[in-house]
Amino acid sequence: MNAGQPACASSRPDSKWDQLDWSRIERRVRRLQARIVKATQERRWGRVKSLQWLLTHSFSGRALAVDRVTTNQGAKTPGVDGATWQMPETRYRAIGTLRRRGYTPQPLRRVYIPKSNGKLRPLGIPTIRDRAMQALHLLALEPVAETTGDPNSYGFRGARSTADAIQQCHCCLSHANDSAEWVLEGDIQGCFDNISHAWMLTNIPTDTEVLRKWLGAGFVESRTWFPTEAGTPQGGIISPVLANLTLDGLEQLLRERFRPLHGQRSPFGRQYHNPRVHLIRYADDFIITGRSREQLETEVRPLVEAFLRERGLTLSPEKTKITHVSEGFDFLGQHVRKHGDCLLIVPAKKNVHAFMERVRMALRKNVASAQEPLIRHLSLVIRGWANYHRHIAASKTFRKVDHEIWFNLWRWAKWRHPKKTGGWIAKRYWRQVGGKYWSFAVDTGERTKSGKPIVVRLALATDTKIRRHIKIRSEANPFDPRWAGYFEERAFLKARGRSP
Repeated sequence: MNAGQPACASSRPDSKWDQLDWSRIERRVRRLQARIVKATQERRWGRVKSLQWLLTHSFSGRALAVDRVTTNQGAKTPGVDGATWQMPETRYRAIGTLRRRGYTPQPLRRVYIPKSNGKLRPLGIPTIRDRAMQALHLLALEPVAETTGDPNSYGFRGARSTADAIQQCHCCLSHANDSAEWVLEGDIQGCFDNISHAWMLTNIPTDTEVLRKWLGAGFVESRTWFPTEAGTPQGGIISPVLANLTLDGLEQLLRERFRPLHGQRSPFGRQYHNPRVHLIRYADDFIITGRSREQLETEVRPLVEAFLRERGLTLSPEKTKITHVSEGFDFLGQHVRKHGDCLLIVPAKKNVHAFMERVRMALRKNVASAQEPLIRHLSLVIRGWANYHRHIAASKTFRKVDHEIWFNLWRWAKWRHPKKTGGWIAKRYWRQVGGKYWSFAVDTGERTKSGKPIVVRLALATDTKIRRHIKIRSEANPFDPRWAGYFEERAFLKARGRSP
């Protein structure tokens, strides 16, 4: 498995890194991952372990792991040792350091990031070498996780998104006569921080010795080392997959317990009992649908709590509740509510408020900035938020958001020029662009080949067209060659600007 090493005369490490045949390396890794998928489907766990060992000890796997941790967003973020692999020669030499024998991970560097509720979320930043080792073992573990994962689990899975989870909500709740009417909104309390180490070491199909070292590495905060007795650190590359593997199996458990049954024959025909219990999960946030409040309270919730208790987890009392679909509930930044027989999904009020706060903060920070950089920054923010919500009934919200942004821009302009008249401000910052009046735009000073001025206009939320999202098939597996054509078709539709 040493394919991918350059066959060239130069012996300089930087030359070797630049001349690696990455397409060949990726093909070899994909072939091994496809073999792992096949062995997993056949439940040949000894074969799975052998193939994982082969992948984690191959040159191609190690090179791909180094490339991932040196090109992602956290590539320049150091761990406790302060090291980053920025130079090509350092990256090539790092390939040889990813070995199981003698490997001892270093403690994590503890940092905190703000949460939406005002609290702080702890993150553990591994060293660059430990991140590369995690990326290497993730290459071997992810095919197993995709093959054995819950069909309606959508978080931290490369081919799936929140749009798929929301579309599944629509599928389960939109029918007029045969849909569930009650929803259990579940949230796991400190999921990443409380997963049982013993359970993971017993049930996660990966190199147990390396996993034990990661889990017991501890973390450093204020130059003091602290041990970790439970949980997997948020910040590690492999942590999301470990959390998914821990929570997988809940959907199958619910299906076995609440299986639809055909009843006895009656004068009106054969009766059919459908408990309408469906699980939709995104990471540690999930909802479970049901026929009645009593079913969810007395049957479903105790089953979920027992499932989590085995893994060292509990439901959050403040965030877990049972709601009728006519009252509506928030899930993944969307508000799902049924009005009569019509299910309506719109952006959640909290999500809209957080977005507008972000816009206002950008305006406050750019009171003295030029108009063009402000437009470019705000356009990225607006497009990103609108694209997230473009698969639901968001047109009305988009219009309201555009109006609110215009009002905030007017206040921003008045703050910059308190002694100028409204007409002067309007002429200074707004203009007609593309047939649209009152466009917040600026002339860049550049000209096209025909001599026309190049104008930069602020993007509007209403510029984003609403498109219905086609949910990914529940059994689709990106590591299984039999699904290659399906994912190529979805990628083609996405590249053409159409919803897959």
